Amino acid sequence: MQGARQAWWFAAGRLLATVAVGLICGWAFGNAWAGLAAVLAGQLAWQFANLFRLDWWVRHRSYADPPEFSGIWGEVITQVVRLHRRKRYHKRRFMNLMRQIQRSTAALPDGVVILNAQREIAWFNRTAGHLLNLRGSADYGLRIDNLLRQPQFARYLDEARYENAIILQPDAGNDCYLSLQIVPYGEGQQLLLVRDVSRQMRLENMRKDFVANASHELRSPLSVIAGYLETLAHDPALHEDLRPPVDEMRRQAARMTSIIQDLLALSKLEESDEVAEGGYIDVPAMLAMLRKDVLARPVHPREVRIRIESSEMLRGNESEILSAFSNLVDNAAKYTPAEGAIDLRWWVDDEGAHLSVTDTGIGIPQEHIPRLTERFYRVDEGRSRATGGSGLGLAIVKHVLQRHGATLHIESRQGVGSTFTCHFPPERVIDADVQSRAAG
Repeated sequence: MQGARQAWWFAAGRLLATVAVGLICGWAFGNAWAGLAAVLAGQLAWQFANLFRLDWWVRHRSYADPPEFSGIWGEVITQVVRLHRRKRYHKRRFMNLMRQIQRSTAALPDGVVILNAQREIAWFNRTAGHLLNLRGSADYGLRIDNLLRQPQFARYLDEARYENAIILQPDAGNDCYLSLQIVPYGEGQQLLLVRDVSRQMRLENMRKDFVANASHELRSPLSVIAGYLETLAHDPALHEDLRPPVDEMRRQAARMTSIIQDLLALSKLEESDEVAEGGYIDVPAMLAMLRKDVLARPVHPREVRIRIESSEMLRGNESEILSAFSNLVDNAAKYTPAEGAIDLRWWVDDEGAHLSVTDTGIGIPQEHIPRLTERFYRVDEGRSRATGGSGLGLAIVKHVLQRHGATLHIESRQGVGSTFTCHFPPERVIDADVQSRAAG
């Protein structure tokens, strides 16, 4: 800072001395102003020459030595050299950091693809190239949805719901499954994470096949056992001491039949990931029927209220939707005491259609909520056995909603109650008047 101030004072002194010399010389020759103009023109030419040398050096500074200047020009050269060295240092540091990032991502067992705001490939590591069959620099700049031409992946990109990964089978003839998930970052940029989940999917398919086959095989002998128990229970010759164990066997056989039916229904839902189409569903009428079924039970909550806030209908598979809603209402009825109440609410807004089932039951601890839709997951084993639950109801609800592009949201407080809400997308909403005119 001190050097720059001195350089500026030196430049000002030189300019004043030049002006003085010009005036004196001009006065000596009889025209002071002509002398001043001459020396100022010479000063300007000298400054232009220095500027030209500076410009030439800035353009060729990678191999040319800086020019030797004094005064303010020397100070400018010093600042430029300092900035250039700082820039080279930061550039080297940045390049080293980029090489480390590329080496670390290249060593990852998962694939990584960097996409710009237009979803064009900016970079990918070796694993991603192998899993997605990307070809080096030839695929840089291409849109990822032009390389992965699958409707499910296109919907995933358009819906922009990146909380969960999706499973794709890029080649139908190859037993290879990939898990893909988008992670947004920066200004419109995205990371596409790719993982080979073929082994997990094969194990999952084996498990599903085993459950489905076992359920089919068990259904017939269980029907025979239940039939004989029914006949035995109504046999007047049956000794009174044997009636309680026979009745208990009938209850357990009915419970096993219910579990097998749920397993078969779940296996059928899992057979296809296609979006369910179906017809028009009158949700208010369906809720009225479910309310009637709950009140017809020997033991039921004191109140079952229905709040219909919209007349719109729902487009989907009626049997699947009935199964999902019935499981939600059945769970609410099972875990709500006789003095409690259940509220069924149906409404439509800009985000789509919604059904909520609220009870005043025992509630669910928060740590269990994320796993409620897993098969056979139970919060309390003893309580589930007492109520006759199979542990499959919410799993069926989840799969039905997935086939309809919907989601399930769960809120619960212990000792207060729970609310299960189904959120359907706007394209599933059908105006009742439009449907009635189409039917007419």
